[in-house]
This record gives sequence, structure tokens and C-alpha cells, in this order.
Amino acid sequence: MSIAQSFLGEFDYEMANTRKVLERVPEEKFDFKPHDKSPNLGWLAAHVTNLPTWASLGINADNFDLSPPGQEAPRAPTFATRDELLAKFDTNVTSAREAIAGASDETFMQPWTLMRAGQKIFTIPKAGVIRTWMMNHLIHHRAQLAVYLRLNDVPVPALYGPSADERP
Repeated sequence: MSIAQSFLGEFDYEMANTRKVLERVPEEKFDFKPHDKSPNLGWLAAHVTNLPTWASLGINADNFDLSPPGQEAPRAPTFATRDELLAKFDTNVTSAREAIAGASDETFMQPWTLMRAGQKIFTIPKAGVIRTWMMNHLIHHRAQLAVYLRLNDVPVPALYGPSADERP
């Protein structure tokens, strides 16, 4: 089994679960923050929506600079409605899946570097970008979104088994 094949089943499962959470994000609560140190719900939902882009970024590039010297830092898109958010998520998931499916084992083992202002933060294999910076990162923030849903009395979908609101 190739590295791509080993990722794709999990990828499909996690993206379907993520979509279930995003479908429940109440756009009238995009400004909700559970704490002053927390991001608002709209930002968090947008972040989750944009995280699949790290698959293409990790596979098709050898590095990414969070604050390129002499340039404005890349900014993630924001969304005014849940429908915009879901449409972009679907586009991002399709692109991410294509990037993963099309990558060879050799590509997955090539080094990838995260930088800030031209300075190396770390280097990991491209497979690590998919596992850590796309999948694990997305699952972490999806869990935060589920808490935000609960705090707003929005039913939390079943993800890895029943939730208090839903039985699969």
C-alpha cells in the first residue's frame, strides 16, 4: 500500500466528519467567543475550512513562509455565510484529496520546511505536513468548534460514536 492510499481512507472519513460540524455552524453566531483569549466562531470555522489547503501546500511546495520578507503575510479567506464556508471547504477538500492521491511515496518522504521571515522553524517530511499540519491540526480545531456548538446549544453531530445529541 502506498503512503497516499494509507492517508486517503482516514482523510475521507475526517473530512466528512468535519463537514458535519461545519454544516451546524450558526452564521448569526460568527462573532461568538467563549473567552477573551479565544478566537471567534467565524474565524475558527474559516480556519477549519482552510486547513485542507495545507495538503497541496505541503505536497506541491518545498517550504512555506508565514511572513515572507518584504511581502505581506498570506491571509486566509474569511466568509460571510455558512454556505460560502461549506462551498470553499468542499473545494479545498477536493484539491487536497487530488494532491494526496497524486503524490508518490518518494514525494511524501521529501523534506518540507516551515519558515517565518525567511528563518527556518523546522523541516519535516511532506508526509508529516499531511499528518500533523493538516489532519491533526484540523481535528484539533474541529473539536474546538464542537465545543463552541455545545456552548451555543447547537446539536453536536456524532463523529466517532454517539454524541449527546445524535446517535448514528
